[in-house]
Amino acid sequence: MARLVKKTAHAPYILEKEDMVKHICMCGLSKNQPFCDGSHMKTIDEKEGKTYMYDEKGSRKEVCDCGSDACDCGCTGCSGK
Repeated sequence: MARLVKKTAHAPYILEKEDMVKHICMCGLSKNQPFCDGSHMKTIDEKEGKTYMYDEKGSRKEVCDCGSDACDCGCTGCSGK
């Protein structure tokens, strides 16, 4: 079963220990999970309060907060209202 996970960060978590530095993906788009590959740069111009879905190629589309691109559930961003 597939899951939709809402990630809101626009930058990686920086993990530092002694002489080691790791950047952990917090946007969910990195192809090198759990590490950052710079994919969060695609999220910089996202609008506050909107929900977006990215496909395998990195293309973005706005969706309803429930994860549908066309529904009438009444939640914020729903295209049916």
